[in-house]
Amino acid sequence: MSTTTAVGAEELAEFGRTARAWLADRLPARRDDDRRPVSVFHDLPFADEQALIARIQDWLRIKFDAGYGALTWPVEDGGAGLTGLHEEVFADAEREFEAPGQHELTSVSTALIAPTVQRFGTPEQRDRLVRPLLRGDQLACQLFSEPSAGSDLAGLSTRAVRDGDTWVVNGQKVWSSGAQFAGWGELICRTDPDAPKHKGLTAFLLPMDTPGVEVRPLRQMSGGTSFCEVFLDDVRIPDALRLGEDGAGWGVTLATLGFERGHSGANADLGGGFADLLRDARKLGRTDDPEARRLLGEVWVAEKIAELSAQRDREARLAGNEPGALGSLRKLVWAQRLALVSETAARILGPRLVADAGDGTYHWTEHVLGAPGYRIAGGSDEVQRTIIAERLLGLPVEPRADRGVPWKDIPR
Repeated sequence: MSTTTAVGAEELAEFGRTARAWLADRLPARRDDDRRPVSVFHDLPFADEQALIARIQDWLRIKFDAGYGALTWPVEDGGAGLTGLHEEVFADAEREFEAPGQHELTSVSTALIAPTVQRFGTPEQRDRLVRPLLRGDQLACQLFSEPSAGSDLAGLSTRAVRDGDTWVVNGQKVWSSGAQFAGWGELICRTDPDAPKHKGLTAFLLPMDTPGVEVRPLRQMSGGTSFCEVFLDDVRIPDALRLGEDGAGWGVTLATLGFERGHSGANADLGGGFADLLRDARKLGRTDDPEARRLLGEVWVAEKIAELSAQRDREARLAGNEPGALGSLRKLVWAQRLALVSETAARILGPRLVADAGDGTYHWTEHVLGAPGYRIAGGSDEVQRTIIAERLLGLPVEPRADRGVPWKDIPR
């Protein structure tokens, strides 16, 4: 969303110096020996998770008000009008300090929902939500996936029926990260069961305190409740909160998923990484183990490739090109890297991975149990491979028996 097309090295260096000075006035520096969380999903009691989100919201406001919160957004939309390179320089600087942390809900709000509303929303919707989402004043979750649809998102069955100037919604959503803390949801519904499944969908902006909305947190195997299922029972949504045209919801959905896949893996602090693994390998005297060394090398290479890929994508955006299907490739590789970190941690820790030895290494269990979730989140690995095969490699399109068939006639 940058409005700048060229930037020099000296400009970036000066920007980095200014950003570090600003950060140093507000945050303590991160020490090399600091043990940071390696969990992929949070394992916190409700009140503690709510407090974490509140701290992140406060930090988002501070950054936004100082011009660092929406660096690549145009000035007229509340951003700084800078480039993705400026954003990366600031992110690198921020990692040198003890920021409040991160949460799926705040990331979804700023990086996924805000740009979707900006692209498809009415002027009133944009005024009401874009700036508050970017600033952390409002939080929004995705209400996409359903138990009966699985990875076939376009096959969803939550129904929205027009009733004058409102829509009446009934159905169920699942895997909605942070829904228990969200004030808004981006909701995708079926509004025309007589149309083919991709053409009968409509998107809405749903206030989560609307009567008939029930959020039930789901206990994950990692122990946390980041995911939720959401039940919608005769929920009435004003047509003024319809996001995009009636029947054009699939385009809205694809845009949000595109932002999600482009954002996946962008934050290197999610989960554990090479530096964390190496620290524990040295602590446990495992650096002489050939297999541990091999795996550590693979993690290091994977992280460097991810950095180069991110740089390539930034340069492509600066040239006016969108990543497109490359986002699926990046997302797939990112999920594989999380799995590689798990494999390396298991080799280094051995039995410490399943039994707390009291030496601080047991926290890797939170990474190992959380990493598989990202093989599903944002589209399963299988979906990503299909996109890569068809859109990047030019392989024949996968046969689809439901192509052109009205949704109501598709066997379920």
